[in-house]
Amino acid sequence: MSAAGAPPAGPAAELAEELAGRTADLCARLSPTGEEGPLCDELERWARGRFPAVRRVGSSLAAWVDAAPAAGAPSAGGRPLVLLCGHLDTVPVHADDRGPPRREGGRLVAPGASDMKGGVAVAMALAERLPRAARDVDLALVLYAREEGPYAEDELEPLLAAAPELGAAALAICLEPTDGRLQLGCLGSLHATARLRGRAAHSARPWQGENAIHRAGALLAELAGRAPREVASGGQLFREVISATRIEGGGARNVVPDLCALNLNFRFAPDRTLAGAEAELVALAARHGAEVEVTDRAPACPAHGDHPLVRRLVARTGVATEPKQAWTDVARLHAHGVAAVNLGPGATAQAHQRGEWIEVAALERAYRLLEAFLRV
Repeated sequence: MSAAGAPPAGPAAELAEELAGRTADLCARLSPTGEEGPLCDELERWARGRFPAVRRVGSSLAAWVDAAPAAGAPSAGGRPLVLLCGHLDTVPVHADDRGPPRREGGRLVAPGASDMKGGVAVAMALAERLPRAARDVDLALVLYAREEGPYAEDELEPLLAAAPELGAAALAICLEPTDGRLQLGCLGSLHATARLRGRAAHSARPWQGENAIHRAGALLAELAGRAPREVASGGQLFREVISATRIEGGGARNVVPDLCALNLNFRFAPDRTLAGAEAELVALAARHGAEVEVTDRAPACPAHGDHPLVRRLVARTGVATEPKQAWTDVARLHAHGVAAVNLGPGATAQAHQRGEWIEVAALERAYRLLEAFLRV
């Protein structure tokens, strides 16, 4: 296979160009979170013209490349069902990225190219190009909206509820940007507002009040000195961390503030439940006199390194493995009883960037990796 950035040759070049063209078509239809409907309309027309069963919920689709199993039942003939999953939304489009997709050397530059329309393009091409007779697994595509927004608004949840047949899957592959590496599991994520209260006073006479911003100092100092907690799961080592990501306090420049609010983001390891992570965060803040309101919750996912289909993927491709030191919807799939991993062509460093790009050669490599896994 071609090195990153080098033009591929022969059949690889043809496949790479096909994938680049499909990615460009997807990127040309801008779809920031909440505006995925027109893109989903196009994909629904594409899917209904090719596959035996399609389910739409909102701006999200499940398309069974092979016959859909009954809810809770295995695929026809006992073949395992594999889901290829990708979200259709992007973060808000930067003003200077609103032009058409363009090529710069071996790269395609367009909003969402790496995160994650390149992955969606690879999934679509596999569904079209790899016939059932060439596979010993059945396939379904799961293309969904609102992944980049709050956990509770992600449309994968209602799609899984409306299509319980997806719960029969043996494995789900989320084609998130992973630089072509297999990223196992993921951290959970809690966002919480920690409020420290004081008493207002004139800033010339601060002893007549209590400075709420100063009260936050001990909590911030503990967070700054807190070492990552390392946790092993499925042969991978995760680093659990808590960060203050926003701080607000005060009004007038000459008034001692009576309130300081911090956003705390707890990226917790797969050995913790949501309830356990929330209790840990509340206890930490309470030690410093802070009230806590949890505003967003997303569970962790264990690394399914010992799953037989994951072992098969690694054995057939030699793909490098690492922990997902972030959150993805593998956690939501795991909560629905489906083992899930992350593997996609996008560049992790390009996610959410201005001038986002993807290597055309990386699209072809990702296709070949997944083809080797899926083939008989």
